[in-house]
Amino acid sequence: MTNENDTPFEIHVHGQVFVRPDVNFSAIEEALKPMWRYAGARSLTAAAVGYYDEEPGIEFVARDHVLQMCWTVRGDDDFRQVIDEVCMNLNELADRGCVIEVTFYDRAFDEQMDEEDMSGHEDASRDDFFLLFVGPTPSAIMQVQRDLLVQDVVSLMERHFEANELTGVVAEIDRLFTNRFDALVNSLELGRPPRGEPGTGGPGHGPRRPRHLH
Repeated sequence: MTNENDTPFEIHVHGQVFVRPDVNFSAIEEALKPMWRYAGARSLTAAAVGYYDEEPGIEFVARDHVLQMCWTVRGDDDFRQVIDEVCMNLNELADRGCVIEVTFYDRAFDEQMDEEDMSGHEDASRDDFFLLFVGPTPSAIMQVQRDLLVQDVVSLMERHFEANELTGVVAEIDRLFTNRFDALVNSLELGRPPRGEPGTGGPGHGPRRPRHLH
């Protein structure tokens, strides 16, 4: 990794991953090794502290069997490969389908624009945002993808329609995911849980996302 003063992005990773009851801290540390090595640390414990004081960082809550991430690192586009590898590792540990949010904040844009000017220069930023999905099986991943999509679509359409009018919309979403799963079953990729397609976002897509600071 290059000197953090030269890195173009602050990259925020946010999400909860529920793991199997037999998973311990050592397994979590190994799964997240690409991330903490990217941060220049020698262990997960050394890298787990949040970049900002308000940021919880990375915590494995053993009693609840959950990995909690609200963690920022400075880096470049090569972090995409890092988080992809981490997701594949977490597939092996996950107990159910889970979603991870990844946000790239353009540091140069932050430094050049004060708060008064930013509202008029949104298109100048190179911010990016996407969702990644992990899970023990393809069906578990598709289930969380389906649930998230239904939540988003219903939330949007309830501004214009009553909830009982949307049953057909939900049924159509279920049909689409059933078709996708059937296609996956018939493909050669069944044994490899999919990472999931990126979610909404991308450079210049709408207003900047707020940081997940707690």
